[in-house]
Amino acid sequence: MLRYLMTSGGEGIMDYIISLLLCLPIMFLSLSLHETAHGFAAYKLGDPTAKNLGRLTLNPIKHLDPIGFLCMILAGFGWAKPVPINTRNFKKPRRDIALTSIAGPLSNLILAFIFIIIFRFAEEPLARMIYSSNMIAGRFPERLAYYAYVLLYLAIQLNINLAVFNLLPIPPLDGSKILYMFLPPKVYFKIAPYERYISLGFMLLLATGVIYPVIETVSGFITTHLFKLVGLM
Repeated sequence: MLRYLMTSGGEGIMDYIISLLLCLPIMFLSLSLHETAHGFAAYKLGDPTAKNLGRLTLNPIKHLDPIGFLCMILAGFGWAKPVPINTRNFKKPRRDIALTSIAGPLSNLILAFIFIIIFRFAEEPLARMIYSSNMIAGRFPERLAYYAYVLLYLAIQLNINLAVFNLLPIPPLDGSKILYMFLPPKVYFKIAPYERYISLGFMLLLATGVIYPVIETVSGFITTHLFKLVGLM
């Protein structure tokens, strides 16, 4: 995210700061929606734990994890404080854990698609305002249009990146819980004791940036096809 803001055509540090501040509500919404979707899916599948603890809300204070939020700012993907889930309340634990897990990334893909539709109709008028040489009110309309353009574009990218990141089949991400549904129990019980070490190894990959190209490649593929779907390419 920071790399985009610093290379997206802004004219100085103020453009960067204002764009970042404008994107904070998007990050709050994206992370909060992700966790709320987990909790809501669990509730519908028979587990009221998240609901009873007040986690079925878009209030970001209930969901934010400081490190995960910082990663969203620095890299464009991250995580929130996981909603508590009691799998003993599920009728079919393996299935219901997978469904609860996929609800979070799916909610971000749906939100990204909503922003893409908005972008589809706003792109042309915003571009005309940004590049028009007949500005009547000075540079303010141009800057306002630029900030709106950045906001919409980053709203799309942040949500797609968040979905892709969490779908990686690596503990403790959602993708690992989805994968376990398809693994034979014997294989799962062999992997389970090593989850902590796998998680530590994954954090190391994050710290070194090795995983970034994978996420960016998959996110770019999804973004391109969603854009084509609404006629933006």
